[in-house]
Amino acid sequence: MNRGRRNLKQAASEQDFTLEECQSIAQVVSLRGSNQIEIMDAKGENSLALFPAKFRESMWIRRGSFVVIDHTGKEKAQEFGRKVTSIVCKVLFFEQVRLLQKSPEWPEIFRDIKPIPADESSQLPIVHQENDGEVDSSDDDDGMPPLEANTNRLRPFGVNCDAETDSNSDSDS
Repeated sequence: MNRGRRNLKQAASEQDFTLEECQSIAQVVSLRGSNQIEIMDAKGENSLALFPAKFRESMWIRRGSFVVIDHTGKEKAQEFGRKVTSIVCKVLFFEQVRLLQKSPEWPEIFRDIKPIPADESSQLPIVHQENDGEVDSSDDDDGMPPLEANTNRLRPFGVNCDAETDSNSDSDS
């Protein structure tokens, strides 16, 4: 195993760490792509943060995850009109979040939010769409497990795409 990757995994697995004066805890609001994430800091302000390339193949984050950010150049970035104001220093895992919630370093705005374990969050119930009042219960899945819901995407309300009704309305006109 590569030395850098080994050191990164050891640093991620340590339970006890302290925040430096230029670091704070933030929650991931959305993933913007291109190593940029939108975060909400302890003051409730949303901003963009850079997710460094060193985390790319070894750690993954999703909406609702907690990270430690370094905001040393935040004022300077805002002064020059830059959108990215901080850098992610560390990704906090479930056990680390539970320990930090009991400490005085945990921000007051995140006190009511419960961390979601990685094994439970990916197993959301699957919603079957109904066709003319009947639940779709086809058994042609060939023994494959059911598809899991994508937890990184918000499902828009009121979007219902029926290919049959669109094709019928086009042919009637």
